[in-house]
Amino acid sequence: MKSATFLSPVFELGPGSVENKYYFDVDFPRGHIAIKNFNAEVVDDQGNPVPLHETYLHHWVMSRYYQRDDENGTAQSKEHVFARNSGICQGNALGQYFGLGSETRRTATHVPDPYGIEVGNPPAGFQEKWMLNEKWMLNVHAIDTRGAEDRLGCTECRCDLYNVTVDEYGRPLRPDYKGGLHCCYDHTQCRTAQGFHGTRRKLFLRYTVVWLDWNISSIIPVKIYIFDVTDTWKRPVNDSIEPLAAHDCRFEYEIEACSSNIEAHGSCIDTKKISLSLPDGGYVIYGVGHQHSGGLGSNLYRQDGRLICSSVPTYGKGKEAGNEAGYIVGMSTCYPQPGSVKIADGETLVLESNYSSSQGHTGVMGLFYILVADHLPSSLPYSRSPVQNFSS
Repeated sequence: MKSATFLSPVFELGPGSVENKYYFDVDFPRGHIAIKNFNAEVVDDQGNPVPLHETYLHHWVMSRYYQRDDENGTAQSKEHVFARNSGICQGNALGQYFGLGSETRRTATHVPDPYGIEVGNPPAGFQEKWMLNEKWMLNVHAIDTRGAEDRLGCTECRCDLYNVTVDEYGRPLRPDYKGGLHCCYDHTQCRTAQGFHGTRRKLFLRYTVVWLDWNISSIIPVKIYIFDVTDTWKRPVNDSIEPLAAHDCRFEYEIEACSSNIEAHGSCIDTKKISLSLPDGGYVIYGVGHQHSGGLGSNLYRQDGRLICSSVPTYGKGKEAGNEAGYIVGMSTCYPQPGSVKIADGETLVLESNYSSSQGHTGVMGLFYILVADHLPSSLPYSRSPVQNFSS
């Protein structure tokens, strides 16, 4: 195996400020390879990890795209097309290959042997049109909560704390929209305590990629699926005569606080469930959920009710980076025994996301990632190779 660590372009944050930047053509291993692991965290200009109670990492995502070359081989920066994962969300929603949030430091991302996420080979139809010029785009959404009047409210992007009434495109927000991504976009400012002063500082996303050179005889490719509990898809009653329903993934939703009567009985749990259909099935080899503060865990079920994967959050208990009290610092993962979980083509799955509703929450998410292989290895997985480190 090979490993390399890279830094994103620098971004600057002051108390209460927000950066939500898209960086094109970032550093990434080149060639036809199999990704085995991908980790990331926010660091300062000295390379020190930055805790979530100072800079909240709302999310980071890494997306793959192809850029067109002209006849002389010069890149045309505005001519590119994204190579999406295999997920069912439509449009530009959740097409990334990698991405996490506050849980990134303590969430396992290793792809078990003999599987790998294949990159460096263009999807069908791309080679002739886009001439093999593969690149990567990194989106980093970070919120500086030093001195925040309401730190949780800032991380949940409550509109009143940001004094925002329009989205990043200048469109008026819905009257009932209390908070979420439309209120904490790039260069917005969350309210800080009166009299608080802090300096702006330079930060980076530091990310480490582990990979193998591609070998079709020893590596089995996996497909990436990302499901969203806000998906509005409904299975048609009659597939033969009704049009195919769209998978409109909304990313986020709101949790209403439960009543005092319910809270007294200790059952303040908000459960959101959806059904979704996986067009192409296969063997599940990895699974993990993504939630925000207040999350209690996510479950993915088969059509017959059997559990595929349950992913629960770990909350920090201290102040140091990776153990910040009150924040989700990790999500448990699933690595099913080879061949034990096979999803049929077109099978309907059920995704469940559970949050505590002892208080209200805005802009929460209920995503679920799985890796699926078309077939199993013909023999036992080979042993893990030593990791070679490469300088970035």
